Amino acid sequence: MHQLKGWPQQNYYLFWFAFGCQLMTLVDAKITPVTIITFVGTTLGVLCVLAINATKAVNGWLGLLSAACFIYVGFIARNYLSMFEQLAYVVTLDLPVLISVRTWNDDTKNNLKTFNAQKWMLSIGFTLIVWAVSAYLIGQFTNDPRPIFDGMAFAISLTGGIVCFLRYNNQYFWWLFSGVAQLVLWAITFAQGDASLAMAINASIYVINDILAFTVSPWFNRGRKQLGLKTI
Repeated sequence: MHQLKGWPQQNYYLFWFAFGCQLMTLVDAKITPVTIITFVGTTLGVLCVLAINATKAVNGWLGLLSAACFIYVGFIARNYLSMFEQLAYVVTLDLPVLISVRTWNDDTKNNLKTFNAQKWMLSIGFTLIVWAVSAYLIGQFTNDPRPIFDGMAFAISLTGGIVCFLRYNNQYFWWLFSGVAQLVLWAITFAQGDASLAMAINASIYVINDILAFTVSPWFNRGRKQLGLKTI
């Protein structure tokens, strides 16, 4: 439980706001296995991203559990790349944290880096290539009805996971655009009747968390100064 303590106060506010929104969405909809698993997944998912924001290693377990829920939801909705997105998170985020759970908190806070111009170009180029290739392949070989939007969310999220694994604070630019891409994907999925509104709401909460990170998270100098940490 100590891993859930010592977060920026705004993180707790955002969690309870998200929990309330998801609870209202759940009780307003028909209760099915999909809606229940979506509720559990979104609750754990919000806790996970808030834990990353606060550089708390509990994000590993939270991410692993939420990934299992989201893989199921993605399969039912036929957003197949969202399933691979969750697997990418497990490999780049959850497992590395669980392997080094005792040291991840301090090692991460004290060894953060930021991009130079070359790394910006490399990361943006990688994102665009993955988007093009993944959208084409998933559209050709599956019945995914939204390959362009599914590929966009996957490419941005995969890059964000890799950048986070390498401990660059620039990951939050990818997380921000990932949240927007997922919001678009799941809003369209909801409009087409393939998912509940909960996934779109979850993506919007992620966007708020990413904006919050720029001001209070130890991933950035403003948050580091508040915590008495050395600036990057």
